Amino acid sequence: MEVIRQIAAAKKHLREESRKGRRIAFVPTMGALHAGHRRLIETAREKADLAVLSIFVNPTQFNDPEDLQNYPRDEEADLRLAEEAGADIAFVPTVEEIYPPGFFTSVNVGRLSTKLEGASRPGHFRGVCTVVLKLLEIVRPDHLVLGLKDAQQFTILQHMVDDLCLDTEVVGVPTVREAGGLACSSRNILLTPQQRRKALCMYRALKRTHFLVKKQGILHTGELLQAIRSAVQTSGVELDYAAIVSRVTLEPLEHVVRGGTYVLIAIRIGKVRLIDNTRI
Repeated sequence: MEVIRQIAAAKKHLREESRKGRRIAFVPTMGALHAGHRRLIETAREKADLAVLSIFVNPTQFNDPEDLQNYPRDEEADLRLAEEAGADIAFVPTVEEIYPPGFFTSVNVGRLSTKLEGASRPGHFRGVCTVVLKLLEIVRPDHLVLGLKDAQQFTILQHMVDDLCLDTEVVGVPTVREAGGLACSSRNILLTPQQRRKALCMYRALKRTHFLVKKQGILHTGELLQAIRSAVQTSGVELDYAAIVSRVTLEPLEHVVRGGTYVLIAIRIGKVRLIDNTRI
């Protein structure tokens, strides 16, 4: 696996590969790689001739300086996992390389980015969209491979790609879970064993929602949200939000639309914030 740290070098190398007719699949990450990232890289390998990932802790998507400071970083372990998973190229730039002095441009995907995660983390998606658009211009992939655990992020980036007529296919990869059901996340490493057990309340709440919809025929979202809140709050964690929304517009739904609904949960355990979701 080749490690590239400069934008100019990445562009030169990847343009040469494209001219040779090689298709490129790209996985943007912030490092702290885990089994979910491994699945993304493996999907990229299946989709294209060249699997490229980036490792960049993007400061502009953090609204809490302490969260940015505490975000786990282990470049050596990340590069080892990426290579084992089959990545061909790792683009690992510095903050100064991505945001040089005089950088002022940002990307905003309207009202989709101001609710849910956007309401809890103002400016978060502006930072996500800006860095992903810049990375897409550097890599120019045929496929952009994203995890579906970050459902709102996936929806927003899909809209950005469509709205700006970017020449890449967005590929969604289902959530990878640890034993017991906890969704793989870079932040899981910050949890104590007791906190990890408590965090399983999200998975249990999502499974309960599926049961209520599919086995008991409950479609009214108010009743479903009440069940979710009860399941989470009795576990002793702080519920940031629970929402049942359209997969297309992210607007709240009064009734579940089968095949078109997201159930989204965000919790806080100590200083760690986790999200999870399911599709119905």
